[in-house]
Amino acid sequence: MADEPLRVMGLSGSIGRQSKNGMLVDLALKKAEALGAEIHFWDLQEKPLPLVGEDGCWSNPIVKEFQEMASSCDAFLVSSPEYHGTMSGVMKNTFDWVYEQHVGGKVFGLMSTLGGISNSNTLNHMRIMLRWLHGNPVSQQLALGHVKEAFDEDGNLSDSSMDERLQSLVVSVLTTATMYRNS
Repeated sequence: MADEPLRVMGLSGSIGRQSKNGMLVDLALKKAEALGAEIHFWDLQEKPLPLVGEDGCWSNPIVKEFQEMASSCDAFLVSSPEYHGTMSGVMKNTFDWVYEQHVGGKVFGLMSTLGGISNSNTLNHMRIMLRWLHGNPVSQQLALGHVKEAFDEDGNLSDSSMDERLQSLVVSVLTTATMYRNS
């Protein structure tokens, strides 16, 4: 198992890979892949998760597939937009479908996007939520403010210092997940 690559799942708190959060998760996953990880992006546009509590949601095959994928991964790279001082409803609903048996003891890298200046509200709320799920967010995190101007035309981060922080976050997630796997 030590020779197998780490499996990393990307989750976006926005629908669609072309959203700013989808783009940020994709960038983080590409960095993880360049470091040898096997990556998986859960695309809510292709495989939407129902709202928790909807009729028939508990037996939904997409939910089961999502939970199995989460269970099979070693680590997660997650980004949510900040709406009204907290994570998006999309992000919360995504996390509402996993439990300790799916993500307990696993490593998380947390990111958020904001239309204005960056702050840590969403990141802190995700940390609290992950504590209840027994997940392990690394200490590094990334809050990307002024998100509409944050990406260049090729989809890369415009600010090299933000790109360096993203690289550091990904390295921390992979290093920590390797340490947990080998313990």
